[in-house]
Amino acid sequence: MKKAITLFVFILFLVAGHAQELKSDTNRRAKSRAEKVMVGIYITSIHDIDFKAKEYEIHFWIWFRYKNRNFDFGRFLEIPNAKTFTKLLDSTHIANDSVYMQMKVQCTMKDSWKVSNYPFDRQTLRISFENSQFNSDSLVFIEDTVGDHYDSISASKGRVLSGWNVDSVVIRSGKKEYKTNFGNAAVSQAKESYSTFRIRINISRPVWGLFLKTFLGMYIAFLIAFVCFYIHPDVIDARFGLSVGSLFAVVGNKYIIDSSLPETTSFTLVDTLHGLTLFMIFIVVAATAISLKYIKQNKIQKARRYDKIVGLIVFIVYLLANIWFIYDAIKTVDGN
Repeated sequence: MKKAITLFVFILFLVAGHAQELKSDTNRRAKSRAEKVMVGIYITSIHDIDFKAKEYEIHFWIWFRYKNRNFDFGRFLEIPNAKTFTKLLDSTHIANDSVYMQMKVQCTMKDSWKVSNYPFDRQTLRISFENSQFNSDSLVFIEDTVGDHYDSISASKGRVLSGWNVDSVVIRSGKKEYKTNFGNAAVSQAKESYSTFRIRINISRPVWGLFLKTFLGMYIAFLIAFVCFYIHPDVIDARFGLSVGSLFAVVGNKYIIDSSLPETTSFTLVDTLHGLTLFMIFIVVAATAISLKYIKQNKIQKARRYDKIVGLIVFIVYLLANIWFIYDAIKTVDGN
């Protein structure tokens, strides 16, 4: 009896293995039947990057080389993450049983920005292309890797992307799977896959000029509040007035910066540095109140000594905290 059971299990494994092999062979043959389309891209311009609206505009040339004349990229080319998509020029040539199609395209793209470490952030612009006419069983994109994919000479002079540096352009092909059959009753599974051609444009920008433009107002406001420690304790109205004015200046600077950045639920470097500055100005106000207490007790020398000690501590802590948070942001970006 045990021999019979063992034999049955052995046969079952053989059948299952053979079925799996047949399935793999079927998939390989289906893949080999798919028509290969060579696709390449050359980016000429990227501009109008809008952080608040999470979009940018890009101009590029894209071309296709294939043999199946049923492919109609002029009508069925899709850019899923494009807000608008306009063909400026297109041409098609047929030679030696091969079709060569070239298009110049203008797109307004939607994308997400990583602003946690702004202005030390580096961004990746993503573009993907699909053909809605045929799925991946009939059409497979193969990337054309010959030559550059953007005007590197113009990019180095800031003509491709003003204010930014194009670090690299990476192209690759793959498949995009959709968990639906798009209402096609002939498809048993609720799943369709389409060949996709993806571009990743890694960009960065000169940081320190933007950093100063972003945070100069905040730092000046802190220094104005810090000067309060060197105003005679008797002039208490001026000390409180400068501190409160600095507080509002930091809040105003924060709102100006936020108006140009996309909304995010994460705590960004901008939030951290402004929060630190507001806290330090609050310490200045609190220290002024304590100094006033000493003045009321006629302890003027003690009040002056207290101002010098607290002022020095506040400045050192604020400086070191800024250095740490900025260093951490730079290290995080470089690590990614």
